[in-house]
Amino acid sequence: MDTITLGDVTVTRVREYYGPVDLTPEAFVPDSPARAWDTHRSWLVPDFLDADTRIVNSAIQTWVLRSEGRTVLVDTGVGNHKDRPYAPVWNRLDTDFLGNLARAGVRPEDVDIVINTHLHVDHVGWNTYLDGRTWVPTFPNATYLMARADFDYWNPANEIRTRLGRGNQNVFEDSVAPVHEAGLTRLWEGSHRIDGNLRLDLAPGHTPGSSVLRLESGSDRALFVGDLMHNPIQIVEPDANSCFCEDPAEARATRHRLLGSAADGNALVFPAHLGGHGAAEVVRQGGKFAVKGWAPFAKYAEYTESA
Repeated sequence: MDTITLGDVTVTRVREYYGPVDLTPEAFVPDSPARAWDTHRSWLVPDFLDADTRIVNSAIQTWVLRSEGRTVLVDTGVGNHKDRPYAPVWNRLDTDFLGNLARAGVRPEDVDIVINTHLHVDHVGWNTYLDGRTWVPTFPNATYLMARADFDYWNPANEIRTRLGRGNQNVFEDSVAPVHEAGLTRLWEGSHRIDGNLRLDLAPGHTPGSSVLRLESGSDRALFVGDLMHNPIQIVEPDANSCFCEDPAEARATRHRLLGSAADGNALVFPAHLGGHGAAEVVRQGGKFAVKGWAPFAKYAEYTESA
């Protein structure tokens, strides 16, 4: 199953990449206790951790939401043919993402809204594609929603020294600026109501403009949390940041707050990069959290760099 229904909204999972990301648990989530990976090994392996190599497995995927007659994309992955000299796993990919999107019933011109939960390399790539020598918007009829805080933070013109540094090199220029110059962006602050089912709220820490998409429809609830967590180890160890968080203290506080909101409100949590079943139900467990159950999406069946 690639599609589930939450209230009046359908959610479809569209894959760009699934497999190793060349990082060990210690490198990827340096705050996580080593014993936690062993304690939870039975369900981390193989979907989230390779048992033989001890390399973390991760997914690059887009969530396609159909709500009130509109098609909404949540994050747009890495993109093809993009120069990423300081992010070699993502350098000059050539995947069939647009084919996967078409198989999900979505043509680029059908997309009404693109949400970039934040402006990292692996969340904005398919905002644009290479037409000859020019990066042009992939979704020409869409409004691209970006938090102003992230737009300003990652804009090279502002010369801000970031924690990620060169890891985001070229990203603003080839995947953000072209859609802004085409007049397709809406830079929002605080919160942004999309429709009766969907609302964006700031969730800073991972980046200054990191956001969460809240889905509330009928009795169903969901949180699309971007990189609030990269791996489900961060559900059971919510103090554990990834190595990519710009403000570690704020990232921890935001993670606790949103996981608490999900647990108390019985909301499915959709991180950007989970393989396996893609999303989780969580419950409180002391000052931490536990996985109560998984969403009914089919698991990715194999480890491969392209779909």
